[in-house]
Amino acid sequence: MKKRPNVLLLGIDSLRRDHMSAYGYQRLTTPHIGKFAEGGVLFENHFSPSIPTTSGYASMLTGMDCFGTDVVALRHEGPLGGHVKTLAEQLGENGYNTTCIGFTGNPSSRGFQNYLDYEAWSPDETGRAPKARNINRVAIPELKRLANEEEPFFLFLRHMDPHSPYLPPEPYDRMFYGKNEKDPSNTSLEGMYNFKPFADFLSSWIPEGVTDSQYVDAQYDGSIAYMDACIQNIFTAVEDLGIEEETLIIVTADHGETLNEHDCWYDHHGLYECTLVVPLILRYPGKLPEGKRIKEMTQIKDVMPTIMDLLELDNEDGHYDGQSLVPLIRDQQHLFNAQPEFYITECTWMRKHGWRTPEWKLIRALEPDFHFKPEVELYNLFKDPQELHNVAEEEPEVVQLLTEKMERHIAKRESETGRKNPIYTNLNWHGLGVGPFKSSEQAYESLYIGSINNAQKLQAKLKK
Repeated sequence: MKKRPNVLLLGIDSLRRDHMSAYGYQRLTTPHIGKFAEGGVLFENHFSPSIPTTSGYASMLTGMDCFGTDVVALRHEGPLGGHVKTLAEQLGENGYNTTCIGFTGNPSSRGFQNYLDYEAWSPDETGRAPKARNINRVAIPELKRLANEEEPFFLFLRHMDPHSPYLPPEPYDRMFYGKNEKDPSNTSLEGMYNFKPFADFLSSWIPEGVTDSQYVDAQYDGSIAYMDACIQNIFTAVEDLGIEEETLIIVTADHGETLNEHDCWYDHHGLYECTLVVPLILRYPGKLPEGKRIKEMTQIKDVMPTIMDLLELDNEDGHYDGQSLVPLIRDQQHLFNAQPEFYITECTWMRKHGWRTPEWKLIRALEPDFHFKPEVELYNLFKDPQELHNVAEEEPEVVQLLTEKMERHIAKRESETGRKNPIYTNLNWHGLGVGPFKSSEQAYESLYIGSINNAQKLQAKLKK
Protein backbone atom coordinates (compact mmCIF):
# COMPACT_ATOMS: atom_id res chain seq x y z
CA MET A 1 0.00 0.00 0.00
CA LYS A 2 1.35 3.40 -0.97
CA LYS A 3 2.34 5.61 1.94
CA ARG A 4 0.12 8.66 2.37
CA PRO A 5 1.70 12.12 2.01
CA ASN A 6 3.35 13.76 4.99
CA VAL A 7 1.99 17.07 6.25
CA LEU A 8 4.24 19.88 7.50
CA LEU A 9 2.20 22.81 8.79
CA LEU A 10 4.00 26.03 9.71
CA GLY A 11 1.66 28.14 11.83
CA ILE A 12 3.38 31.48 12.29
CA ASP A 13 1.97 33.43 15.20
CA SER A 14 1.14 37.11 14.53
CA LEU A 15 2.29 37.19 10.90
CA ARG A 16 0.37 39.68 8.77
CA ARG A 17 0.64 39.03 5.07
CA ASP A 18 1.04 42.70 4.12
CA HIS A 19 4.48 42.68 5.78
CA MET A 20 5.71 39.79 3.62
CA SER A 21 7.68 40.53 0.48
CA ALA A 22 6.10 37.37 -0.94
CA TYR A 23 2.86 39.37 -0.87
CA GLY A 24 4.33 42.54 -2.34
CA TYR A 25 5.68 44.31 0.77
CA GLN A 26 8.41 46.78 -0.19
CA ARG A 27 10.91 45.41 2.34
CA LEU A 28 12.54 42.08 1.47
CA THR A 29 11.27 40.27 4.56
CA THR A 30 10.46 36.83 3.15
CA PRO A 31 12.75 35.97 0.22
CA HIS A 32 12.89 32.28 1.12
CA ILE A 33 9.15 31.92 1.65
CA GLY A 34 8.74 33.85 -1.59
CA LYS A 35 10.92 31.33 -3.40
CA PHE A 36 8.95 28.54 -1.75
CA ALA A 37 5.71 30.12 -3.00
CA GLU A 38 7.03 30.09 -6.57
CA GLY A 39 6.81 26.31 -6.37
CA GLY A 40 3.31 26.25 -4.98
CA VAL A 41 0.00 28.07 -4.57
CA LEU A 42 -0.36 31.43 -2.81
CA PHE A 43 -3.74 32.77 -1.64
CA GLU A 44 -3.75 36.55 -1.89
CA ASN A 45 -6.83 37.31 0.22
CA HIS A 46 -6.78 34.94 3.18
CA PHE A 47 -8.39 36.02 6.48
CA SER A 48 -8.54 34.99 10.12
CA PRO A 49 -11.98 36.25 11.26
CA SER A 50 -11.83 35.26 14.95
CA ILE A 51 -8.73 36.56 16.64
CA PRO A 52 -6.50 35.80 18.49
CA THR A 53 -4.40 32.64 18.95
CA THR A 54 -6.67 30.12 20.63
CA SER A 55 -9.68 30.88 18.45
CA GLY A 56 -7.57 31.23 15.30
CA TYR A 57 -5.88 27.87 15.67
CA ALA A 58 -9.13 26.25 16.82
CA SER A 59 -10.63 27.19 13.47
CA MET A 60 -7.54 26.24 11.47
CA LEU A 61 -7.19 22.83 13.11
CA THR A 62 -10.87 21.83 13.03
CA GLY A 63 -12.24 23.44 9.84
CA MET A 64 -14.96 25.13 11.89
CA ASP A 65 -15.92 28.77 12.51
CA CYS A 66 -16.20 30.20 16.02
CA PHE A 67 -19.78 28.90 16.32
CA GLY A 68 -18.59 25.45 15.34
CA THR A 69 -15.62 25.43 17.73
CA ASP A 70 -17.40 27.42 20.47
CA VAL A 71 -14.05 29.21 20.94
CA VAL A 72 -13.54 32.98 20.70
CA ALA A 73 -11.35 33.91 23.68
CA LEU A 74 -7.57 33.82 24.01
CA ARG A 75 -7.96 32.50 27.55
CA HIS A 76 -10.58 29.90 26.61
CA GLU A 77 -11.99 28.22 29.69
CA GLY A 78 -11.95 24.45 29.57
CA PRO A 79 -10.88 22.10 26.78
CA LEU A 80 -11.88 22.25 23.15
CA GLY A 81 -15.37 20.78 22.98
CA GLY A 82 -15.86 17.11 22.22
CA HIS A 83 -18.28 18.02 19.43
CA VAL A 84 -15.35 18.74 17.09
CA LYS A 85 -12.44 16.62 15.92
CA THR A 86 -9.04 18.16 15.30
CA LEU A 87 -6.78 17.62 12.33
CA ALA A 88 -4.31 15.84 14.60
CA GLU A 89 -7.04 13.49 15.79
CA GLN A 90 -8.26 12.78 12.27
CA LEU A 91 -4.77 12.10 10.92
CA GLY A 92 -3.80 10.04 13.96
CA GLU A 93 -6.80 7.81 13.35
CA ASN A 94 -5.61 7.40 9.76
CA GLY A 95 -2.22 6.07 10.73
CA TYR A 96 -0.20 9.27 10.96
CA ASN A 97 2.50 10.00 13.51
CA THR A 98 1.66 13.45 14.88
CA THR A 99 3.91 15.96 16.63
CA CYS A 100 3.20 19.49 17.81
CA ILE A 101 6.07 21.90 18.54
CA GLY A 102 5.57 25.09 20.52
CA PHE A 103 1.87 24.84 21.34
CA THR A 104 1.72 22.60 24.40
CA GLY A 105 -1.21 23.09 26.76
CA ASN A 106 -3.44 25.20 24.54
CA PRO A 107 -6.98 23.84 24.09
CA SER A 108 -6.66 24.19 20.32
CA SER A 109 -3.68 21.84 20.14
CA ARG A 110 -5.62 18.79 21.27
CA GLY A 111 -4.96 15.40 19.75
CA PHE A 112 -1.24 15.21 18.97
CA GLN A 113 0.70 12.15 20.05
CA ASN A 114 3.86 14.12 20.86
CA TYR A 115 4.36 17.64 22.21
CA LEU A 116 7.73 19.38 22.15
CA ASP A 117 8.61 22.88 23.32
CA TYR A 118 11.29 25.49 22.77
CA GLU A 119 12.17 28.93 24.17
CA ALA A 120 9.85 31.27 22.27
CA TRP A 121 9.70 34.31 24.53
CA SER A 122 12.67 35.26 26.68
CA PRO A 123 15.85 36.85 25.32
CA ASP A 124 19.20 35.07 25.61
CA GLU A 125 22.44 36.41 27.07
CA THR A 126 22.77 38.85 24.15
CA GLY A 127 19.44 40.46 24.95
CA ARG A 128 17.95 39.15 21.71
CA ALA A 129 15.51 36.27 21.17
CA PRO A 130 16.54 33.80 18.43
CA LYS A 131 13.16 32.10 18.47
CA ALA A 132 13.41 30.54 15.00
CA ARG A 133 16.84 29.08 15.76
CA ASN A 134 15.41 27.62 18.95
CA ILE A 135 12.52 25.94 17.17
CA ASN A 136 14.86 24.57 14.49
CA ARG A 137 16.97 22.89 17.16
CA VAL A 138 13.89 20.93 18.17
CA ALA A 139 12.07 20.65 14.85
CA ILE A 140 14.82 19.40 12.54
CA PRO A 141 15.76 16.38 14.70
CA GLU A 142 12.07 15.57 15.07
CA LEU A 143 11.57 15.95 11.32
CA LYS A 144 14.40 13.49 10.72
CA ARG A 145 12.95 11.03 13.23
CA LEU A 146 9.51 11.18 11.68
CA ALA A 147 10.88 10.85 8.14
CA ASN A 148 12.56 7.58 9.10
CA GLU A 149 9.33 6.02 10.34
CA GLU A 150 7.22 3.78 8.11
CA GLU A 151 4.08 5.79 8.83
CA PRO A 152 3.40 9.22 7.32
CA PHE A 153 3.70 12.19 9.66
CA PHE A 154 1.89 15.38 10.57
CA LEU A 155 4.32 17.90 12.05
CA PHE A 156 2.93 21.22 13.29
CA LEU A 157 5.36 24.05 14.06
CA ARG A 158 4.22 27.17 15.87
CA HIS A 159 6.73 29.89 15.03
CA MET A 160 6.76 32.91 17.36
CA ASP A 161 9.21 35.44 15.87
CA PRO A 162 6.58 37.99 14.74
CA HIS A 163 4.93 37.82 18.17
CA SER A 164 6.10 40.44 20.66
CA PRO A 165 8.68 40.79 22.03
CA TYR A 166 10.30 41.50 18.66
CA LEU A 167 13.96 40.80 19.38
CA PRO A 168 15.65 39.48 16.21
CA PRO A 169 19.39 38.77 16.47
CA GLU A 170 22.00 40.80 14.61
CA PRO A 171 22.06 41.83 11.80
CA TYR A 172 18.27 41.60 11.50
CA ASP A 173 17.72 44.12 14.28
CA ARG A 174 19.16 46.89 12.04
CA MET A 175 18.28 45.41 8.66
CA PHE A 176 15.39 47.79 8.06
CA TYR A 177 16.38 50.74 10.23
CA GLY A 178 19.34 53.11 10.01
CA LYS A 179 18.22 56.26 11.81
CA ASN A 180 18.54 57.43 15.41
CA GLU A 181 15.87 55.53 17.31
CA LYS A 182 16.47 57.69 20.39
CA ASP A 183 15.90 61.06 18.76
CA PRO A 184 14.48 63.21 21.59
CA SER A 185 12.39 65.24 19.15
CA ASN A 186 10.49 62.14 18.01
CA THR A 187 7.23 61.65 19.94
CA SER A 188 5.71 58.79 17.94
CA LEU A 189 5.81 56.40 20.92
CA GLU A 190 4.52 58.85 23.49
CA GLY A 191 1.03 57.36 23.54
CA MET A 192 2.42 53.85 23.98
CA TYR A 193 4.56 54.80 26.96
CA ASN A 194 1.54 56.47 28.56
CA PHE A 195 -0.72 53.43 28.08
CA LYS A 196 -0.63 51.87 31.54
CA PRO A 197 -1.85 48.33 30.66
CA PHE A 198 1.00 47.70 28.19
CA ALA A 199 3.70 50.24 29.07
CA ASP A 200 5.74 48.08 31.44
CA PHE A 201 5.66 45.03 29.17
CA LEU A 202 6.68 46.98 26.08
CA SER A 203 9.37 48.86 28.00
CA SER A 204 10.78 45.54 29.21
CA TRP A 205 12.00 44.68 25.70
CA ILE A 206 12.07 47.93 23.72
CA PRO A 207 15.52 49.40 24.50
CA GLU A 208 15.53 52.22 27.01
CA GLY A 209 15.27 55.65 25.44
CA VAL A 210 13.73 54.56 22.11
CA THR A 211 11.37 57.24 20.85
CA ASP A 212 10.80 56.26 17.21
CA SER A 213 7.92 53.90 16.39
CA GLN A 214 9.56 53.13 13.06
CA TYR A 215 12.37 51.43 14.96
CA VAL A 216 9.94 49.07 16.71
CA ASP A 217 8.10 48.44 13.44
CA ALA A 218 11.48 47.55 11.91
CA GLN A 219 12.07 45.04 14.70
CA TYR A 220 8.85 43.30 13.65
CA ASP A 221 10.03 43.20 10.03
CA GLY A 222 13.48 42.08 11.11
CA SER A 223 11.94 39.26 13.14
CA ILE A 224 10.08 38.09 10.04
CA ALA A 225 13.25 38.21 7.93
CA TYR A 226 15.23 36.30 10.56
CA MET A 227 12.50 33.68 10.80
CA ASP A 228 12.34 33.43 7.01
CA ALA A 229 16.05 32.60 6.86
CA CYS A 230 15.65 29.95 9.54
CA ILE A 231 12.60 28.47 7.85
CA GLN A 232 14.81 27.86 4.83
CA ASN A 233 16.70 25.41 7.08
CA ILE A 234 13.43 23.49 7.43
CA PHE A 235 12.88 23.48 3.67
CA THR A 236 16.47 22.33 3.13
CA ALA A 237 16.04 19.50 5.64
CA VAL A 238 12.95 18.30 3.77
CA GLU A 239 14.94 18.27 0.52
CA ASP A 240 17.97 16.55 2.04
CA LEU A 241 15.78 13.86 3.57
CA GLY A 242 14.42 13.10 0.12
CA ILE A 243 10.80 13.60 1.17
CA GLU A 244 10.01 16.77 -0.77
CA GLU A 245 7.91 14.94 -3.36
CA GLU A 246 5.81 13.22 -0.67
CA THR A 247 5.25 16.13 1.69
CA LEU A 248 2.48 18.72 1.67
CA ILE A 249 3.86 21.91 3.23
CA ILE A 250 1.59 24.74 4.39
CA VAL A 251 2.75 28.19 5.51
CA THR A 252 0.08 30.24 7.28
CA ALA A 253 -0.70 32.23 10.46
CA ASP A 254 -3.28 32.34 13.22
CA HIS A 255 -3.80 36.12 12.99
CA GLY A 256 -1.99 39.33 12.11
CA GLU A 257 -0.49 42.04 14.30
CA THR A 258 -1.09 45.68 15.15
CA LEU A 259 2.07 47.78 15.12
CA ASN A 260 2.00 51.51 15.90
CA GLU A 261 -1.57 51.64 14.61
CA HIS A 262 -5.03 52.29 16.02
CA ASP A 263 -3.55 52.91 19.50
CA CYS A 264 -3.26 49.15 19.97
CA TRP A 265 0.58 49.09 20.15
CA TYR A 266 2.38 45.93 19.18
CA ASP A 267 -0.26 43.35 19.91
CA HIS A 268 -3.09 41.61 18.06
CA HIS A 269 -6.36 43.06 19.20
CA GLY A 270 -8.72 45.43 17.47
CA LEU A 271 -10.66 44.06 14.51
CA TYR A 272 -8.73 46.17 12.02
CA GLU A 273 -7.34 44.72 8.81
CA CYS A 274 -3.84 44.36 10.23
CA THR A 275 -5.07 41.65 12.61
CA LEU A 276 -7.28 39.85 10.11
CA VAL A 277 -4.92 39.49 7.11
CA VAL A 278 -2.80 36.33 7.10
CA PRO A 279 -0.82 34.34 4.53
CA LEU A 280 -1.68 30.96 3.10
CA ILE A 281 0.80 29.16 0.85
CA LEU A 282 0.67 25.46 -0.08
CA ARG A 283 3.33 23.42 -1.82
CA TYR A 284 3.11 19.79 -2.86
CA PRO A 285 5.40 19.03 -5.82
CA GLY A 286 3.71 17.15 -8.60
CA LYS A 287 0.27 17.47 -7.02
CA LEU A 288 -0.19 21.26 -6.88
CA PRO A 289 0.61 23.79 -9.62
CA GLU A 290 3.68 26.00 -9.31
CA GLY A 291 3.55 29.78 -9.04
CA LYS A 292 -0.23 30.00 -8.90
CA ARG A 293 -1.80 32.98 -7.12
CA ILE A 294 -5.47 32.92 -6.16
CA LYS A 295 -7.41 36.14 -5.60
CA GLU A 296 -10.67 34.77 -4.15
CA MET A 297 -11.31 35.50 -0.48
CA THR A 298 -10.60 32.51 1.75
CA GLN A 299 -10.67 31.96 5.49
CA ILE A 300 -8.70 30.11 8.13
CA LYS A 301 -11.52 27.56 8.53
CA ASP A 302 -10.73 26.39 4.98
CA VAL A 303 -7.26 25.07 5.90
CA MET A 304 -8.24 21.71 7.40
CA PRO A 305 -10.76 20.70 4.72
CA THR A 306 -8.17 21.58 2.07
CA ILE A 307 -5.54 19.39 3.71
CA MET A 308 -7.97 16.50 4.07
CA ASP A 309 -9.03 16.86 0.44
CA LEU A 310 -5.43 16.83 -0.80
CA LEU A 311 -4.74 13.74 1.31
CA GLU A 312 -7.92 12.13 -0.09
CA LEU A 313 -9.23 11.51 3.42
CA ASP A 314 -12.88 11.74 4.42
CA ASN A 315 -14.07 13.66 7.43
CA GLU A 316 -15.71 11.08 9.66
CA ASP A 317 -17.97 13.75 11.16
CA GLY A 318 -19.10 14.59 7.65
CA HIS A 319 -19.12 18.36 8.06
CA TYR A 320 -16.90 21.43 8.04
CA ASP A 321 -17.87 25.08 8.30
CA GLY A 322 -14.95 25.79 5.99
CA GLN A 323 -14.50 24.33 2.54
CA SER A 324 -11.74 22.79 0.49
CA LEU A 325 -9.79 25.24 -1.62
CA VAL A 326 -8.87 22.56 -4.15
CA PRO A 327 -11.59 23.72 -6.60
CA LEU A 328 -9.95 27.16 -6.69
CA ILE A 329 -6.57 25.57 -7.25
CA ARG A 330 -8.00 23.60 -10.16
CA ASP A 331 -9.81 26.61 -11.65
CA GLN A 332 -13.20 25.16 -10.76
CA GLN A 333 -14.57 28.32 -9.16
CA HIS A 334 -18.12 27.15 -9.79
CA LEU A 335 -17.55 24.43 -7.17
CA PHE A 336 -16.43 26.95 -4.54
CA ASN A 337 -18.97 28.82 -2.40
CA ALA A 338 -17.47 32.31 -2.28
CA GLN A 339 -18.00 34.20 0.99
CA PRO A 340 -17.08 37.85 0.38
CA GLU A 341 -18.83 38.92 3.62
CA PHE A 342 -18.13 37.37 7.00
CA TYR A 343 -18.55 37.65 10.76
CA ILE A 344 -15.56 38.81 12.82
CA THR A 345 -14.82 38.50 16.55
CA GLU A 346 -12.12 39.37 19.04
CA CYS A 347 -11.76 38.41 22.66
CA THR A 348 -8.20 39.23 23.72
CA TRP A 349 -8.04 42.53 25.54
CA MET A 350 -11.45 43.69 24.30
CA ARG A 351 -14.73 41.86 23.58
CA LYS A 352 -16.10 42.93 20.21
CA HIS A 353 -17.62 41.57 17.05
CA GLY A 354 -18.59 42.87 13.65
CA TRP A 355 -19.22 42.31 9.99
CA ARG A 356 -16.80 42.72 7.07
CA THR A 357 -17.75 43.17 3.42
CA PRO A 358 -15.39 44.03 0.56
CA GLU A 359 -16.36 47.69 1.04
CA TRP A 360 -17.30 48.07 4.71
CA LYS A 361 -16.06 47.10 8.18
CA LEU A 362 -18.47 47.29 11.12
CA ILE A 363 -17.12 46.85 14.66
CA ARG A 364 -19.45 46.77 17.66
CA ALA A 365 -18.24 46.64 21.27
CA LEU A 366 -20.01 44.24 23.65
CA GLU A 367 -18.58 46.02 26.67
CA PRO A 368 -16.49 49.16 27.23
CA ASP A 369 -12.87 48.74 26.16
CA PHE A 370 -9.62 49.91 27.70
CA HIS A 371 -8.78 52.12 24.72
CA PHE A 372 -11.91 54.25 25.28
CA LYS A 373 -12.96 53.61 21.68
CA PRO A 374 -16.54 54.30 20.55
CA GLU A 375 -19.11 51.56 20.89
CA VAL A 376 -19.69 51.46 17.13
CA GLU A 377 -17.03 51.83 14.45
CA LEU A 378 -17.59 51.84 10.70
CA TYR A 379 -14.90 52.08 8.03
CA ASN A 380 -15.13 52.31 4.26
CA LEU A 381 -12.36 49.95 3.15
CA PHE A 382 -12.35 51.32 -0.40
CA LYS A 383 -11.93 54.98 0.54
CA ASP A 384 -10.12 54.46 3.83
CA PRO A 385 -8.10 51.22 3.66
CA GLN A 386 -6.07 52.21 6.74
CA GLU A 387 -9.31 52.49 8.76
CA LEU A 388 -8.49 55.91 10.14
CA HIS A 389 -11.89 57.59 9.82
CA ASN A 390 -14.82 56.19 11.75
CA VAL A 391 -17.93 57.11 9.74
CA ALA A 392 -20.53 55.40 11.94
CA GLU A 393 -22.31 58.65 12.77
CA GLU A 394 -22.20 59.80 9.14
CA GLU A 395 -23.56 56.51 7.74
CA PRO A 396 -26.30 55.32 10.14
CA GLU A 397 -28.09 53.41 7.39
CA VAL A 398 -24.96 51.39 6.61
CA VAL A 399 -24.50 50.67 10.32
CA GLN A 400 -28.08 49.43 10.51
CA LEU A 401 -27.76 47.31 7.37
CA LEU A 402 -24.54 45.63 8.46
CA THR A 403 -25.81 45.12 12.00
CA GLU A 404 -28.89 43.36 10.64
CA LYS A 405 -26.74 41.16 8.41
CA MET A 406 -24.54 40.29 11.38
CA GLU A 407 -27.50 39.48 13.62
CA ARG A 408 -29.12 37.30 10.95
CA HIS A 409 -25.88 35.39 10.58
CA ILE A 410 -25.60 34.92 14.35
CA ALA A 411 -29.19 33.66 14.58
CA LYS A 412 -28.59 31.26 11.70
CA ARG A 413 -25.42 29.81 13.19
CA GLU A 414 -26.93 29.55 16.67
CA SER A 415 -29.84 27.62 15.17
CA GLU A 416 -27.54 25.33 13.19
CA THR A 417 -25.23 24.53 16.11
CA GLY A 418 -27.79 24.56 18.91
CA ARG A 419 -25.44 26.72 20.99
CA LYS A 420 -25.39 30.38 21.89
CA ASN A 421 -22.86 32.62 20.16
CA PRO A 422 -19.62 32.14 22.18
CA ILE A 423 -18.87 35.86 22.06
CA TYR A 424 -21.97 36.28 24.25
CA THR A 425 -21.11 33.55 26.74
CA ASN A 426 -17.38 34.18 27.35
CA LEU A 427 -17.90 36.79 30.05
CA ASN A 428 -14.71 35.88 31.91
CA TRP A 429 -12.60 36.27 28.76
CA HIS A 430 -10.07 38.39 30.67
CA GLY A 431 -9.66 35.80 33.44
CA LEU A 432 -10.33 38.32 36.20
CA GLY A 433 -13.61 36.86 37.41
CA VAL A 434 -15.36 40.23 37.51
CA GLY A 435 -17.79 39.76 34.62
CA PRO A 436 -18.13 42.27 31.80
CA PHE A 437 -16.45 45.62 32.35
CA LYS A 438 -18.89 48.38 33.24
CA SER A 439 -16.68 51.22 32.00
CA SER A 440 -13.55 51.88 30.01
CA GLU A 441 -11.95 53.18 33.21
CA GLN A 442 -12.51 49.82 34.89
CA ALA A 443 -11.05 47.97 31.90
CA TYR A 444 -8.04 50.31 31.78
CA GLU A 445 -7.27 49.85 35.47
CA SER A 446 -7.85 46.08 35.42
CA LEU A 447 -5.88 44.94 32.38
CA TYR A 448 -2.14 44.90 32.92
CA ILE A 449 0.54 42.74 31.33
CA GLY A 450 3.78 43.52 33.16
CA SER A 451 6.90 41.48 32.40
CA ILE A 452 7.71 39.18 29.50
CA ASN A 453 7.19 36.18 31.79
CA ASN A 454 3.77 37.41 32.82
CA ALA A 455 2.88 38.05 29.18
CA GLN A 456 3.74 34.44 28.41
CA LYS A 457 1.34 33.25 31.10
CA LEU A 458 -1.43 35.55 29.95
CA GLN A 459 -1.02 34.82 26.24
CA ALA A 460 -2.48 31.32 26.47
CA LYS A 461 -3.19 28.60 28.94
CA LEU A 462 -0.01 26.77 29.78
CA LYS A 463 0.51 23.16 30.68
CA LYS A 464 -0.06 22.66 34.38
